[in-house]
Amino acid sequence: MARRHRFERSFDFARGLYPHTRRLFEQHFNWQLTGRWMFYSALVGVLGALGALIFATLVQTASDVFLLDLAGYRMPMPGGEGPPGEAFDLQAALHPARRWLLFLIPTLGGLVSGWLVFTFAPEAEGHGTDAVIRAFHRGKGLIGWRVPVVKALASAVTIGTGGSAGREGPIAQIGAALGSLLARRLGLSERERRILLIAGIAAGVGSIFRSPLGGAFFAVEVLYRQDLETEGLMPSVVAAITGYSIFSTVESSATVFTVPSFTFVNPLELVPLIVFALLCAAVGILYVDIFYGTKRVVFDRMKLPPHLKPAVGGLLVGTIAFWFPAVLGSSYGWLQQAMYGNLPLAVMALLALAKIFATSFTIGSGGSGGVFAPSLVIGGMLGGLFGEGLHTLLPGLVRQPEAYVMIGMATFFTGVANVPISTTIMISELTGSYRLLVPLIFAGVIVHLLVRRWSLYTQQVDTYNDSPAHRADLTPNLLDDLKVRNVITYPVHYHVLDPATTLDEILSVFTRTREVVLPVRSAHPEREGPYRGLVLLDDLQSLLQSEDMMRRFVVAADVQVPFAAVHLDDSLTTVLEVFNRTGYPELPVLDEQGRITGFIRQGQLITEYHRAYLRHEQESLPTSP
Repeated sequence: MARRHRFERSFDFARGLYPHTRRLFEQHFNWQLTGRWMFYSALVGVLGALGALIFATLVQTASDVFLLDLAGYRMPMPGGEGPPGEAFDLQAALHPARRWLLFLIPTLGGLVSGWLVFTFAPEAEGHGTDAVIRAFHRGKGLIGWRVPVVKALASAVTIGTGGSAGREGPIAQIGAALGSLLARRLGLSERERRILLIAGIAAGVGSIFRSPLGGAFFAVEVLYRQDLETEGLMPSVVAAITGYSIFSTVESSATVFTVPSFTFVNPLELVPLIVFALLCAAVGILYVDIFYGTKRVVFDRMKLPPHLKPAVGGLLVGTIAFWFPAVLGSSYGWLQQAMYGNLPLAVMALLALAKIFATSFTIGSGGSGGVFAPSLVIGGMLGGLFGEGLHTLLPGLVRQPEAYVMIGMATFFTGVANVPISTTIMISELTGSYRLLVPLIFAGVIVHLLVRRWSLYTQQVDTYNDSPAHRADLTPNLLDDLKVRNVITYPVHYHVLDPATTLDEILSVFTRTREVVLPVRSAHPEREGPYRGLVLLDDLQSLLQSEDMMRRFVVAADVQVPFAAVHLDDSLTTVLEVFNRTGYPELPVLDEQGRITGFIRQGQLITEYHRAYLRHEQESLPTSP
């Protein structure tokens, strides 16, 4: 009885302590918000892992059926995915048993893939990552429910029949679609839908490449050329780790590649890496130009239905593969053999060149697959060639030439994709080697600075501020409450040009006044004519030193830009939209009769916004008791 009495007293004490503990906890930790996002992110991770498992199985099944069983092509596998201890026979790998079928199998794959994509989900065309980036920036985070199904099937057929493509783009689009669909089912806002879209990318990429941190950073970095989507980082980390854990439990926890014990001990090796970064930059620019040039010049102009073009691309890939089968599929196994030092220089050089064209044919024709794997292979072969060359010239400095394969993988993809942080992490996780972080980062930074203007991902924007998704964040509702009539200046006099006013007279007005915009209006004998346009001082800077004859013959109608104006009762948000659309430094303000009553400058918007913000902050401060 005494023991029972003590237990009841302890239980009553704990029960009484719980509300107090919970209040203290909630004061310092917003469980309602944070816990909800942890749950959503983990749920996206589960969906991403399931999508990755299904997709990986489809790819492997298609590859076994078409390339191994039909063509007799036993492609080399990366160390973490192939049978342990499997011997590599270069001659056998380059001479499939029924190589004549390599003409037909990629063609058939392109035909099936094209029919699937252009019949059921045209947005699943191409490498997929660009479509996800576009959905984030301009599509309100919306991706249709058909996309993950069609993308998985079409990409599995493309890659499994030998198309030169990888799994990154498809799984990024599949994961993003699952995140977007989950957000819609939960009734989340547009902003929250975009965050789950990012988490879906991280879950898919982190799972299928066994790279949780790399997948998380890839998801937030690939959206921009020079920025990160930091708001999505923590959900991406949670989703990627959850997805990786599930995928690795079902498949294996091994890394994709196995590498020797590469080390970096001599800082002098950084000097030749500058040259290697320049080489990767040059080849990267060539690769991007050929990739999109092939699509634009060859396939876009081809007079065929869209669903037949991937079959043509497959035929071109099959033609290359008949002579050089190493271009088929992701070619990860060949990359693995380069890390082991088993590939001759001629094979590495030929594979780098052939992979550029085979990938351009596969994806440029509308085939479905990613560009990550081909880019790693191209960069790895360049690194292998460079490392062997350095080892021959400077054997005392470069003792592990095969390490440059791994450096080339990271350096090249950093250049063509603008993802220096995530690439460094992903290559380290793909190989399980973190001892080359210094050369990876060093070469990656150099090539990123050189090739930022070129990218395989054309939908990337420069920074957070350039994304249409964040326009509402950068123009808060504070501007909605401010009207034009309260902020404009009312000039005592301003000049109006006739369309026939000469350039000489226009320049005279600009030099005698502080005006930067002059309206152009047609003369009318009885009333004022309509405004025809605006002459901007900035547009005439290059004509200030022109010859006198030119000044007499060029008139306002020749140099004017389309007329744009705002009204007295417009909000400053409307004014900002007009400024963004036109780029004019100043806008005329029209009264109720349509006459110019004043002007508003871009700088005034910034000033008024700051004033409104300070007032808002002052009003938000708690009042003293």
